[in-house]
Amino acid sequence: MAFNYELAKFIPFRDEKECAKVRAIKKENLCIHPNKNFKIRIIENPDDFYTEFALDIVRRIKETLESGSKFVGIFPVGPMAQYPIAARIINELGISCKHVHSFNMDEYADQSGNTAPVDWQGSFQRAMFENFLNLINEKLRPPLNQVHFPTRKDLSSYGKMIEDLGGADVCYGGIGWCGHIAFWEAHLGFEFGDDMESYRKAGPRCVELHPMTIMQNALHSFSGDWSWVPPKANTIGPAQIIGSKYRSFWLDGYMGGGVSWQRFIARLVAHGRVNTLVPGSILQTVPGTYTIIGGVAENLEIHMA
Repeated sequence: MAFNYELAKFIPFRDEKECAKVRAIKKENLCIHPNKNFKIRIIENPDDFYTEFALDIVRRIKETLESGSKFVGIFPVGPMAQYPIAARIINELGISCKHVHSFNMDEYADQSGNTAPVDWQGSFQRAMFENFLNLINEKLRPPLNQVHFPTRKDLSSYGKMIEDLGGADVCYGGIGWCGHIAFWEAHLGFEFGDDMESYRKAGPRCVELHPMTIMQNALHSFSGDWSWVPPKANTIGPAQIIGSKYRSFWLDGYMGGGVSWQRFIARLVAHGRVNTLVPGSILQTVPGTYTIIGGVAENLEIHMA
């Protein structure tokens, strides 16, 4: 028996036909896309997934080192398991990272826009140092003045800092539950409407986090405690993502036991119409890779877990 209803009011993207269309995409068709430069792939095994991610990072660092050029990368906190693997490979091969300039996508902020301190357990700065940068042998690490985060102090000039280095060689990232890239949230699309040109030029800012993001991050990082998740975050904008020479996005939102929060949004971002209320949809318009772990790629179905 059919049961018809409207989407919950807090959801920004409300095109029910488009949602139904992408929901119906089967796993075997997920990697087919009209933009041949937007390359979708599925990696079934989690170990292979994170190793491939780590190798992508190390390869780009090594290639720029050998060519005598600097490496400018935009990095996420999430996924994370690739970073210790990348650090181990760098150490084992003795690859210098003195030419690396890293820019993190985002960092939490309080209700007044004050940046989370580096020594707070939930800080993205702390996560990057503990899981990646400090795991690299000291003689191989990037200089501290080449490691950047979108703190309150640097936020207004963050985009220019990247531009002054010639733009990012690559932007790594994942996809949020509401379709966000970095913390560029879905509801920001209301500000731009259908003006994709202005949307693509939008840069770093402090953002009020969407309820779906609060719940997603509570699930991932805060033991399910939504009261522990900060209300805002500093983030790069579409301009920095689109302006990168390449994009490498990795979707690992599989919880085990057949449960994934990311199966639908993975499809909506990759196969739904490009629009400002699904931020990640702009990835379809530019060259990049979109790698999905096997558990996320499975077909959508109602499963009463």
